[in-house]
Amino acid sequence: MRIRTDDEVYRVDAVWLGPPKATFPWRARYVAWGVGLVVFLVVLAVERRMGIGFSFFSTGWAVVITIVLTRVICSRISHERPLGAVLVMWLRELTAPRERSAGSGGAASAARIKVRGRRPLPKAKRGGRGTPAPPPPPPPPQHPQRQRADRSRRSASRGTVPSRRARSKEVRGVRSPARP
Repeated sequence: MRIRTDDEVYRVDAVWLGPPKATFPWRARYVAWGVGLVVFLVVLAVERRMGIGFSFFSTGWAVVITIVLTRVICSRISHERPLGAVLVMWLRELTAPRERSAGSGGAASAARIKVRGRRPLPKAKRGGRGTPAPPPPPPPPQHPQRQRADRSRRSASRGTVPSRRARSKEVRGVRSPARP
């Protein structure tokens, strides 16, 4: 048994064939006549803004453009999806928040990283909880040759065997190399 839908009723009611006893050779829905009129006026306004004068050919091209645009718009409209719903959907698509395609910020730079001459003291030596630690004393000024000698001594001491405490330190989530 076939159940007939009422789609044809809506299609028949929404079509204007023209004045009585002088029907048009094409079928156009009522909404298409309204959309076509608005599109035609918009196309004419755009032509005037572009500096195209009102002539036979400019009006003819406006009619052709209007027919094409009206067919495109009305192909999206049906009795199940009326013009108002399509306009609201179009408006919401235009005003919907979009994901930003360009990254915010710029190139990574170490210019804002603060570098201190001394290592920070452990919390126990700082003074405890809540009390600010006294600022460390500034290093005494040294002669440039002495600074170079200190640096060379420090780099030479790095080559020696590290202490037991330094060897046993591990970072959480990072495996230490196997011992020989």
